[in-house]
Amino acid sequence: MSRLGSTARTRAGLAALLVLPLALGACGGSGGGGSASSDSDTLRVLDYYNSDPNKTLWNTAIEDCGTEIGMKISRESVPGDTLIQKVLQQSSSKTLPDVLMLDNPDVQQIAASGALAPLDDLGVDSTGVAEGVLKASTYEGKLYALQPVTNTIALFYNKTILEAAGVTPPTTWDELKAAAATLTAGDQYGFAMSNINTYEGTWQFLPFMWSNGGDEKDINTPETAAALQLVKDLLDSGSLSQSSVNWSQADVADQFTAGNAAMMINGPWNFGTLDAVDGLEYGIVPIPAPTAGGTVVSPFGGEAWTVPQTGDQEKQKKAAELVQCLNKDENEVTISLGTGTVPTKPELADQVTSQNPNLEAFAVQVPDLRARTGELGPDWPDAATKIYEAVQNALVGGMTPEQALEQAQNG
Repeated sequence: MSRLGSTARTRAGLAALLVLPLALGACGGSGGGGSASSDSDTLRVLDYYNSDPNKTLWNTAIEDCGTEIGMKISRESVPGDTLIQKVLQQSSSKTLPDVLMLDNPDVQQIAASGALAPLDDLGVDSTGVAEGVLKASTYEGKLYALQPVTNTIALFYNKTILEAAGVTPPTTWDELKAAAATLTAGDQYGFAMSNINTYEGTWQFLPFMWSNGGDEKDINTPETAAALQLVKDLLDSGSLSQSSVNWSQADVADQFTAGNAAMMINGPWNFGTLDAVDGLEYGIVPIPAPTAGGTVVSPFGGEAWTVPQTGDQEKQKKAAELVQCLNKDENEVTISLGTGTVPTKPELADQVTSQNPNLEAFAVQVPDLRARTGELGPDWPDAATKIYEAVQNALVGGMTPEQALEQAQNG
């Protein structure tokens, strides 16, 4: 799953690495030189869903969709951190799969290389999908992928601790600071989040930055400074551990399950971990907004399905049919419930949250989700690096938020 959430691998050089071999792999011509499969009735599918529940749920969906469109399926699943290398190898040998799953922030970079077929040209319908989700899969006005389900982050809270302290889950920044201060006692911090100097730190800061009107195109603004000041205030007051500058999201979850933090920012991929802790009762609400009634704008994770340029136009059409099928309403609902994600079509939210109320705080955010690559496209990694560097310098580098953001933005 994409929890950065997702992976720690660096994407900054991805486009440069891919552009030559993928462009060559896309030039197989109508004879199908770009694809390894010579069987006209078989679609080759590549993804990184190699562990359950994703492995089984997606295999069932892919096989069922293959039957529906009259094609056999040859599926290969690889470890997540090897997917891009696998694609590089296949593009060099002109053996790209017919259907390729990608972590959503990678779509634009690979589309820029010329390796993917525009889904618009293949008749794929994206009606109902949240605008922010579509932006992540769009490059130069063309849609290159469809993403059935997604995940984001929210505020988890320990029900027992908050009830004992007479604290209700905060909905604004002021309420967050007040609640975190009240809940901080002894070895227990009121609040936890990841401020690590990786993309995970950026991912967790984005809801505060974006919800306050900050923008990655220029982070040296009063809006982003105010968001960073909020985090700094929480840390300086003792409500947030100084160790948070070294915590990954998994570390934050560990602090929460151990009772060392009353509230945390995290994602639904932690359900299994939290539910395994005896006596832990938790609730989830959206991340607090700057002011009452404000809109919370969060980033999203998850994977999208693409059709590589294999040179076989007929198979590309069938591959597009498979991608369309994987994004059918019933598949989105089934996968969401089975994997703790939410549908990318807001109209399907009720079908999921009625069966799993824990997903409500994530589903309500879908209409306002924002793509990390929506503004800067393939240049997003540079901005993400500037953001986490600024956060680190403001929290432990002795700089004010304004100084940290100015240095990060201008070098």
